[in-house]
Formats: sequence, C-alpha cells, structure tokens
Amino acid sequence: MNDSTSRKTLSLKPRTAAKPSEGDEPRKRSGARARQATLQERAQHARGEEPATPARPARPRSADRRPPRRAAADDAVQDAPRIQRLPRSPRAPRIAETFAVFAPCPHGLEEALCLELQALGYESVAAGRAGCHFQADWTGVLRANLYSRLATRILVQLAQAEVRTEDDILALAQATEWERWFGPEQTLRVDTSAIHSPMRSLQYCNLRAKDGICDRLREREGARPSIDTVRPDARVHLFLDASRATLYLDVSGESLFKRGWRLDKGEAPLRENLAAGLLALSGWQPDAPLLDPFCGSGTILIEAAWIALGVPPGIWRPFGFERLRTHDARLWRDLKEDARAHIAPRLDQPLVGSDHSAAAIEAARANAERAHLSPQTIRFEVCDARRMPPPAETGWIVTNPPYGERLGDHEAALWPEWATQLKQHYGGWQLSVITSDLDLPGQLRLKARRRHPLHNGALDCRLFQFELVSAGYRNR
Repeated sequence: MNDSTSRKTLSLKPRTAAKPSEGDEPRKRSGARARQATLQERAQHARGEEPATPARPARPRSADRRPPRRAAADDAVQDAPRIQRLPRSPRAPRIAETFAVFAPCPHGLEEALCLELQALGYESVAAGRAGCHFQADWTGVLRANLYSRLATRILVQLAQAEVRTEDDILALAQATEWERWFGPEQTLRVDTSAIHSPMRSLQYCNLRAKDGICDRLREREGARPSIDTVRPDARVHLFLDASRATLYLDVSGESLFKRGWRLDKGEAPLRENLAAGLLALSGWQPDAPLLDPFCGSGTILIEAAWIALGVPPGIWRPFGFERLRTHDARLWRDLKEDARAHIAPRLDQPLVGSDHSAAAIEAARANAERAHLSPQTIRFEVCDARRMPPPAETGWIVTNPPYGERLGDHEAALWPEWATQLKQHYGGWQLSVITSDLDLPGQLRLKARRRHPLHNGALDCRLFQFELVSAGYRNR
C-alpha cells in the first residue's frame, strides 16, 4: 500500500461553547467519575451523613465572565509596578553589513596605525590626517576597540552630506537613524571638530546637530535624550571640512589610551597609545631586551609587557558600545574569552626600568600590579641613568627623558655624562628618545639615524633614533 494512502490526518475542530442564560441549571455530569460520586452520596445518605459536595458558584454573566486564574493573574499585573519597555532596535548590525570607520590617533602615528590595522586584518585601510580610515563589519568594530594600541577612539560613520549652512547640519541629523543605536532613555553628548570649514561658529554647529538628533528621537519615540557631557551613554561626533559634514557614532566611550591601570601618573607621563607608538616606531621586537632608564611611572615598559604577552589593550576596560541598543553581550564575551586564551604566561627577555626617584619607581610598580603583571615581568629599580648597567648584551633603549621645565639647571651635565655611560657600556644597542629639545643629538654627541615628528600633548617633539657603537663618540 502506498504510504500516502495509509496516513491518516487527525484534525480537531474548535469547540464552540454555548452561552448560558442567567436562569440555566448547572450541567449534569456523566461518566465513571459521575457514577462514583453518586455511589458515595448514596452511602453517606444511608449512614445519615450530609453530602460533602461543595456549593457550586453561580455562573457569572456573559459580559462579566472571566476564568478565576486569569482574573487573579490580571489583578497581580495591575498591582505590580509598571515597567517601561524600551523600543526594540529596528535594525541590529547584520553579519554582512560593512561600516566606514575612522580611528583617530596622535599626530605622527598615522603610518604606524595603518600598519597595525592591516596586521589586524582590516580592509581598505588608508592613513589620513591624525588617523586612519578603514572598513569593518560590526564584529570588526568591536575587535578594533579591543586590540588597537595606537588608536585614540573608534568612530563609525553614520551619515555624510554636502552642507552650506547650519540648517543643513540640522537636516542631516534629523535624517539619520539614531533610534537604531540609542533612544531617549539614554544620555547624549555631541562633539564637533572642523578643518577648513566655512562655518562661523562650531558651537552653533554642535547645537544644530544636537537639536536634529533630539528632534528625530522625539518624533519617533515621543521623548528626547538628556545631555550628559561627563559620562554619556551615547557619543556623537560631527566633523566638518570645506564642504561636507560627517556624523560619527563614537563606540569607544572614554579614549582608548585609558587602559584602566594607570592611577599614578608621575610628573609628565606619556599617554599609553603614544608609548605604544614609540615602541612601534623604534623597531623594538618582543623577543628583544628593553630598557627605559627614565621610566617614571612605567608607561613604556607596561605597554611593552602587554605587547610581548599578547594582552589586548582593551581587555579590562568598559566601552561605549556596551550601552547601545545594538550591543550583543554574548558576542563581546566570546571575543574577550578568545583574546584571554592567547595571552602568554611569561616573558623570555628582560624588561627593565630605572629612575632616580624612589617615588616614581613605587608608582611604576603599583601601575604594573594594576595592569595584572606579576612582579617578575618588569624589573624596576632606583638608579641614575648615568650609572645604570646594561641588563643584556644588546637590546633597545626607548625612553622619555626629562626636558623643558623638568630639566633644571642643576642637571646641565646630564646629557654628556649619560653619553659617556652609553659609549662605555651600550655598544650594539638601539636608542630611541622622544624630546622637545631639538638640540639633544648634539648634546649626546650622536648623529640621529632617523627622526619622527610627534606631539606629546601640546608639545612639538621628535623621536630620535640612534645606533650605539662602542668607541663611536668624539669629545668636543
């Protein structure tokens, strides 16, 4: 027999309950249970007992009828505090969706950041002014925040248009799908920057962008977000050039150089991403010894330890995208777990820092502990750079020595005396020094092999690179 003819289909028709009128009698039950109940009643009657049948409640009117359980549930809902349900994101990032991303960085690190992003596997990477452009899906956006050591933040482009007046900025902001990322239940901050823009007031442009965002959300969701300039849930960046306006969603939150470990900063600390940039430009490799004889609070060496161990710079800090509507907590957890699985347990080469200040060394040790580094990872010691012995036969010196106001008149002999120490004990080493003193090579009696223009905060600096050769100095 054919299978198609042997199968039977069972279908159940929905019951249509009859609507009882007000004077209807209770329906009589039949069946085994009903007969058993009747026998029990007769036995009780023979013994002279009253039947224990509970009184049946009168049927409610058809208009007021409601099952008892449902009524109790409804009463509980009415008594419970009302919870404001947030609107669902209309469009979460899809796997195949690609975003245009801009990663700003300190001036002078654009090429180094470009190489870093290419090494991380990003496409269409192009160095720009004070940053790099690249393409990434949403997972790639999260990975850039987690792994980039040189970027200051990650900005996802949401809209761009030609603008001539401030009202064009308002219209562009109103036409952008902000409700996809955040809503009136979150706080907002808007920042504006410009290059060669004809707009007269950046503050007014910032106000127009903010008004456009708030008007859009009030129209779509009935309310507008509050403004918080200190710790907002959502950050929007407006960038203006000669003819265009670009709206970015800042998914990083606080700047990426804030790794979460540095509390003791010392006198003139480097930002963490600039310290990582010095290491990248110097040519230092994680399998080579590293010395910082003016280590201060230890920023360069802690960055080097994280590089050598494979610790992602964003592994122990929060990010702005975690407060967006589109945040996928499981995806983010998986990315961090995979990153932690690739952290090396220890280093094979020495990382050594010294400083003449005992307070600076204590601060460096405290920072290294907060960076989850064991005391054996970096060797910190109180020592004058002019008497610091080399920790290995060859290696790299990368340092941020005192300059400007930090270098008093009593330290005028520092450079020639340090040069003598380098000449006698550091032949074969590579030396990279960042300074705002453009005469430093002459004071060290060294010829720079390369010099990289950099900015340390507002200071115009150079990273001088030297190759140290024994007996390669001449007294002047």
